[in-house]
Amino acid sequence: MTWWLLFYGFLFTLGFFLAYLGYGQYDKTRELLHSGIRTKATVHSFSTHQSDGTTMYTPTFAFTDKALEEHFYESTVSSHPRPYDIGEKVNIVYDRKNPKNVKIVSFWGLYAAPIILFMVASPLLILGSGYLLYQLY
Repeated sequence: MTWWLLFYGFLFTLGFFLAYLGYGQYDKTRELLHSGIRTKATVHSFSTHQSDGTTMYTPTFAFTDKALEEHFYESTVSSHPRPYDIGEKVNIVYDRKNPKNVKIVSFWGLYAAPIILFMVASPLLILGSGYLLYQLY
């Protein structure tokens, strides 16, 4: 019985930690949207790599900040087929203090990390808390 308490306690703790990280990512995105600068970026180029025999494309965006300095941002997401065309304009938001902190203004561009963290945390929290609550009664 002690083994199961430790195991489900670990699942609950891990789920809570992942949910905490997910909320932290959500809060950073919310703060970036609130205080960041919105602009348009241009698709500058694509880097490629192979994944399971498929060519994956990672876009690189170019944008100019308020100080008229040009910055480049490589997306954290690769896809097949290409998600954009070279020269296409994309809405972004960047941190006014750190123009390297950039997010594409789209649902997945803004919220992919928190959603994935919450998706992993949810079953861990349900399993862990369910068993621990069951043991109390």
